[in-house]
Amino acid sequence: MKQKIVSGMRPTGKLHFGHYLGVIQNWVKLQDEFDCNYFVADWHALTTKYDNTSELRQNVIDVVADWLACGIDPEKSTIYVQSLIPEIAELNVYLSMTTPQNWVERDPTLKDMAKIMDLKGNDSQVSHGLLGYPVLMSADIMMLNAHYVPVGIDQVAHIEITRDIARRFNNIYKTDFFVEPQPKLTEIPLLCGLDGNKMGKSFNNDIKISDTEEVTTKKIMRGITDRSRIKKDDIGHPDLCEVIYKYWKIFGSEEQIADVKCKCEAGTRGCADCKRWLASVINEKFKPIREKREYYANNVEEVERIIKDGSDKVRAQAAENMKKIRKIIKMY
Repeated sequence: MKQKIVSGMRPTGKLHFGHYLGVIQNWVKLQDEFDCNYFVADWHALTTKYDNTSELRQNVIDVVADWLACGIDPEKSTIYVQSLIPEIAELNVYLSMTTPQNWVERDPTLKDMAKIMDLKGNDSQVSHGLLGYPVLMSADIMMLNAHYVPVGIDQVAHIEITRDIARRFNNIYKTDFFVEPQPKLTEIPLLCGLDGNKMGKSFNNDIKISDTEEVTTKKIMRGITDRSRIKKDDIGHPDLCEVIYKYWKIFGSEEQIADVKCKCEAGTRGCADCKRWLASVINEKFKPIREKREYYANNVEEVERIIKDGSDKVRAQAAENMKKIRKIIKMY
């Protein structure tokens, strides 16, 4: 049997190029080698946006449509929605009872999220749900007894707390039921936003997977280049180009990158022409993905069917595991 992978993503809206390069590309590769289970973490979305759920359901559909367009195959991978698996919530309760509070408080992501909430003022208090985020994350992973969780090197601490929680549960109840999941390290290409900062929807500096060619071109034309280059025939410095040359190194071929570098340093191609060419290269690369994305946007019932089928499959596994977990704990 293939070893099991579990990974999820919060539904915050349509996904951008950073998601594609940093997560989805790797998920697509893994699905031929592992039993992959990818979920939309809608409960996790409530940890910080509990008071803004008007677009939550649509965001779930958009995330899954983006996954499907990018190559996540429901015949190879199981796609499901977290809240459709109530057994995860029950497991979260049991794990909450056995997890020391200081383990939760040391989670680096939780500290960062708490700082953000604190900066918003007294009306945005850190909720009990947010404090328990690391335990819920562990329940997501442990519910299916995942062997691996794909993460970048900076996210290994997230998996360590899950390993600790699984080990503690096994020790307390004298069992070896839970696997201690391993991080599956992946090299995540860093794609900055069009303004040179971290790419994100809230910063209005992203390019979405579902953007049209026209929108993509307009966005790339806003991208920052070499600030020292004023006129079209000024000698350029690709290594000082804050955004556009970095995009070339990710999306361009070796020949294209060499050509861009040569003509920039010689001052024979202006930044505007360079951006237009980059936009055409990116649009060509994403054309088949965007055609599939448009198909799913026009066939939402198919997306919903895939979600239901995947969630039913996972729930059956979760229910079977939960029977064993209740027996281990000696619940009624």
